[in-house]
Amino acid sequence: MTDKQKRTIYDIAERVGASPSTVSAALNGSWKKRRIKKETAERIIQAARDFGYSANLQARGLRTSNSGLVALLIPDYNRFFSNIAQTFSREVRARGQCPVIVSTDRDPEEEGTTVADLTAYSIDALFVAGAAAPDEISRQCQAARIPHVFVDQPCSLAASVVTDNRNGARILTDEIMASMVPESLAAGEGPYFIGGDRGLPATANRIEGYKAALYARLGAAPEDHILATSYDVGAATLTIADLYAHLGRLPAGLFINSDSVFEGVLRFLATLPEAELQRCAVGCFDYEPFGQLLRFPVHMIRQRHQMLIQRAFALLEAGGPPSVEIVQPELYRAGSR
Repeated sequence: MTDKQKRTIYDIAERVGASPSTVSAALNGSWKKRRIKKETAERIIQAARDFGYSANLQARGLRTSNSGLVALLIPDYNRFFSNIAQTFSREVRARGQCPVIVSTDRDPEEEGTTVADLTAYSIDALFVAGAAAPDEISRQCQAARIPHVFVDQPCSLAASVVTDNRNGARILTDEIMASMVPESLAAGEGPYFIGGDRGLPATANRIEGYKAALYARLGAAPEDHILATSYDVGAATLTIADLYAHLGRLPAGLFINSDSVFEGVLRFLATLPEAELQRCAVGCFDYEPFGQLLRFPVHMIRQRHQMLIQRAFALLEAGGPPSVEIVQPELYRAGSR
């Protein structure tokens, strides 16, 4: 055995000047319930890292029915969900636990299989972001008695934290229309809505906000302007290419629903002359830093991923009946810093 393998919680306790039970609470994530100061818990966790201490999670799971694993399901690794995963990992490790992150590609069958696999590992809790079948996931977790919380897409059976998609979409649509050429608005032409899945609450609420802004400004919101068929990158490229062919030009405005859709749209826009791009006002419901470097201005909605995850932890730790907490997004105007 090496010295690192021999380290125990008693060595850590001696180093930081705390009791072994305090060290144990910091490392197993129960320090909040014990009312141990955050600074103390962080000092203990850092000392454990310095010592190279590694708890035997499998043995601890047999003794306490806790594995120390906290899982997160995400649909894919676009920028928004990658930010969610990064914040989640940081929060889990701050509690002395180990994060497990799995992508399920918005596939209900894959979600169910993954939850079953995670249940077999006796995870301590499950966070679910952007689920395709949230209620079914919640039923699985309830049957296995796994604490769980939903982020981005709400669940009727469990606590959820979501972005105010409707209000965010209304604000973004207003900004797009304010940037459109006046002649287009005077002619009653509004922006087109590109991408997403109308069967999912996030897209459905964004469409409601988009339509509300169009009704307020133009008095109409044509259904044929809403092209919400998929989040897929390739599908987004085909959608904008077909729209361009149909109109014989770019529309006066584009509401792009997510950064993955944005990537697909950009693949087509990159083939067009700059003069055409300057005649189209563009907005994206996701924040993409590289959008500042494009040949044309892009307004963006920044979803507050850190607050979403922090509020999700608070709801999970508080317990209570199913509820939905709403977090307001932020508007990034093209050209702002």
